[in-house]
Amino acid sequence: MRRPERLAVSLREQITEIVGYELDDPRLIAVTVTDVKVSPDSRDAKVFVVIEGDEEEIKGAMKALHNAEKFVRSQVAMSLNIHHAPHIHFARDTVEERAGRL
Repeated sequence: MRRPERLAVSLREQITEIVGYELDDPRLIAVTVTDVKVSPDSRDAKVFVVIEGDEEEIKGAMKALHNAEKFVRSQVAMSLNIHHAPHIHFARDTVEERAGRL
């Protein structure tokens, strides 16, 4: 397994913990981290999330996640003991949502 792939697995585990237990925002209760894709140079990480709720709740949760990106990055750097943590970018995972509707 290449370094970006190993990093993606570790990031997914850590970000799931951070979003689930360290962020005290009520808009993030129904957020589930589904996947993390790390760029080949390990500078950026796209974090895919599924959010339960109506469109307004989803928009609120995405806004809260975007506001927390720097905090999540710093927590990941401390938890994984890496000097240069990738920039975190949250994105909605619509594939899982569409599959759930079928």
